[in-house]
Amino acid sequence: MPQVSTLIIGAGPAGLTAAYQLAKAGQVVTVLEKDANYVGGISRTEKYKGFHFDIGGHRFFSKSKEVEDFWTEILGDDLINRPRKSRIYYGGKFYSYPLKAFEALSNLGIFTSAQCMLSYMQAKIAPIKNVTNFEQWVSNAFGKKLFSIFFKTYTEKVWGMPCNEISADWAAQRIKGLSLGSAIYNALFSNSNKNKGNKTIKTLIDTFRYPRLGPGMMWERCVEKTEALGGKVLMNQNISNITKLENKWQVQLADGTQFICDNLISTMPLRELMQQLKNYIPATSLQAAASLQYRDFLTVVLMLEDENKFDDNWIYIHDSKVQVGRVQNFKSWSPEMVPDPKYACYGLEYFCFEGDGLWTTSNEDLIALAKKEMAQLGLVNIEKVFDGYVVRQPKAYPVYNEAYQKNMEAIKIGLQNLQNLYVCGRNGMHKYNNQDHSMMTAMLAAKNIMAGQNVYDLWNVNEDAEYHESGEAGEESFEAGRSIPKKV
Repeated sequence: MPQVSTLIIGAGPAGLTAAYQLAKAGQVVTVLEKDANYVGGISRTEKYKGFHFDIGGHRFFSKSKEVEDFWTEILGDDLINRPRKSRIYYGGKFYSYPLKAFEALSNLGIFTSAQCMLSYMQAKIAPIKNVTNFEQWVSNAFGKKLFSIFFKTYTEKVWGMPCNEISADWAAQRIKGLSLGSAIYNALFSNSNKNKGNKTIKTLIDTFRYPRLGPGMMWERCVEKTEALGGKVLMNQNISNITKLENKWQVQLADGTQFICDNLISTMPLRELMQQLKNYIPATSLQAAASLQYRDFLTVVLMLEDENKFDDNWIYIHDSKVQVGRVQNFKSWSPEMVPDPKYACYGLEYFCFEGDGLWTTSNEDLIALAKKEMAQLGLVNIEKVFDGYVVRQPKAYPVYNEAYQKNMEAIKIGLQNLQNLYVCGRNGMHKYNNQDHSMMTAMLAAKNIMAGQNVYDLWNVNEDAEYHESGEAGEESFEAGRSIPKKV
């Protein structure tokens, strides 16, 4: 029966970050990955006929110095600088994202612009009190009119539920620090970037780093470096049972293999982990975990002759006439994502629930739908498309419904007395973390393990961070910074 210092479930960004950090410290580490072919989780790179696909889109930018240094240490010169460009498609026009106030108001026209400004002023004068849901939170920040134009349609596509059923926690976490007021200020004073007291105004990044061959390149290289340090990453491993011993953990695989470990790091979906721990947690915690929901999506990839229709990294589709929610341009992430410069490669993201009608639609019909909708949006000439591919991604997003906060509090209570168990990452914590935040939870878990005590509270990562794509890369560290967890 293999015995290791730390056993890690899941070879996504969080799991592999922890594995590398602990292996560097001389710990005996083993990672168990369910997938047979890919590491990186949703931050992987799939390949087809020389084309590379980023599943979801991953900008390598972090305000955490430790995360930025980690990326550089792992990939070095294979990280390239890329221009940042995202837009919103609405009403047949394109809008910069995040919104540029004057551009948005100009595109909307005088009458609608006036409605937006009046709605915004009303929200500032008489904001909704006791905010509980996404619609209320965004309406307070931008006004109800801009909410209905730029947030409602896309958000409901993503989550498959009305905006007034989505927790305000998600809005606060994902778009905190943005407002129409700050957008207007930046439009007016973007060159000076100074306010009274000579304090720098945080502006949105215009470049980011990216692996030459997609995000999976980072994690494939991380596996190589971890294994060179003595760590192991085992693929196609399915967990069948987790048992708590007196001061250790035992994990059994579907093939009967058992591991004994001093410390267990789990990045597996929290709902599944809690089911494995049902003998050690209160019934209320187990019931709360069973209520957790996930949103899935699929990417329909179109390969075509490049007509340079657009150069965005991605475009948000705020149009109810089409089902697609977002369009990726993989060549704009990195020119090496396509095998020849004469080609383009677009990925259409369709948000759904695993097993629903869209999820179970045949690949051929999904490719036909994608071609039709891209032509409808004016982004593709169907005659130029010569191939297609489909990627299905289950449990892509933890759902922040109205019961989310209450459920998470019950789950935390159930976990708090299980010593030497650490949950990390997006699905591991059922928390809509970005890649760098997921990595931060893993880094802090590794620090706790190496210290032999819980110095850092992993749940506080990304609790009070401002918008994740503003400021300077690497401007904060674990020892100083507003988004750094408090000591336990």
